[in-house]
Amino acid sequence: MAGTDKARQRVTGGPVVILVRPQLGENIGTAARAMANFGLSELRLVAPRDGWPSESAQAAASGADWVIDGARVFATTAEAIADLTYVYATTARQRGMMKEVFGPTEAADSLAVRKGQGRGCGILFGGERAGLDNEDISLADAILTYPVNPAFASLNLAQAVLIMAYEWQRAAGTAGTREVFSDLPDLAPKDEVFGFFEHLETELDRGGFLKPPEKAPVMVRNLRNLFHRARLTSQEVRSLRGVIVALTGRKFARKAERE
Repeated sequence: MAGTDKARQRVTGGPVVILVRPQLGENIGTAARAMANFGLSELRLVAPRDGWPSESAQAAASGADWVIDGARVFATTAEAIADLTYVYATTARQRGMMKEVFGPTEAADSLAVRKGQGRGCGILFGGERAGLDNEDISLADAILTYPVNPAFASLNLAQAVLIMAYEWQRAAGTAGTREVFSDLPDLAPKDEVFGFFEHLETELDRGGFLKPPEKAPVMVRNLRNLFHRARLTSQEVRSLRGVIVALTGRKFARKAERE
């Protein structure tokens, strides 16, 4: 559908779109095009398989150069969302995690309110082959799923981005009047939450809680999901870290701070 008009003012902003381990440059490009269609402009890539920059992504973006040129690359999902306060993880599968589950309309309404309050938000999309893994999803605050045919639930990357981009554009002008999301807490940035996780998990491991070793990853994910559901503020994170120090008698420096 034609409709590009370079003389008109470009709509930008919105929540961050994070593509986790995308495979084909063409799919990154078409996802960027979908973003541009509906006013999303910040794209982050986690470990793209074929490297970055990508000529095939640029070509497939069909003129959405500002999205492609502004894309930032990260080694891990945690690094890609460290500065955000609220993140959705898209998945079509039941993962056995105790997280709130939202559809695209409700998720977009909440994102519009959060963005209107100046809070950093993002949406995680998994790679083409297998989507997001459990570790990625454990870092998110809530799950976003689409009302697709349960017998044929697979969407390609651009389709998945397009649905949420459309819902964002719809919600951005209307969601501010919705009372259901009007009293949202000022959540701690992800890097503060992740620092608390590292602190807690280090002390639990030191104290012998994370045993047997083969069950430790699941135990860690369950603990992280528990604290994600609590929607911690920065003050609450500081208080929890103070509790750990009081119980252990040891101060803690994150790995990055020690190096």
